[in-house]
Amino acid sequence: MLQPQEKEKVIKKYKLHDQDTGSSEVQIALFTEEIEQLRQHLLKHTKDNHSRRGLLKMVAKRKRLLDYLLAEDKKRYQSIVRKIGLKAKA
Repeated sequence: MLQPQEKEKVIKKYKLHDQDTGSSEVQIALFTEEIEQLRQHLLKHTKDNHSRRGLLKMVAKRKRLLDYLLAEDKKRYQSIVRKIGLKAKA
């Protein structure tokens, strides 16, 4: 789980406007940070299947958000994928 300071840093980096805390870009960035932390945890604790299941759920939710953003605005989708460093769909 992200600490409030880390979460605030991510929101500040990816927000679209001053009051933005829940846009698709911000949510995708937050999920990406949490996924990375959980991935690091699972490298040390390989038998933690409960956390592994949570990781898979987060990855699926991030994918749904990315698919939504691709359908709504391809330009914003490409921008967030480039910033985060994910592989983009065509």
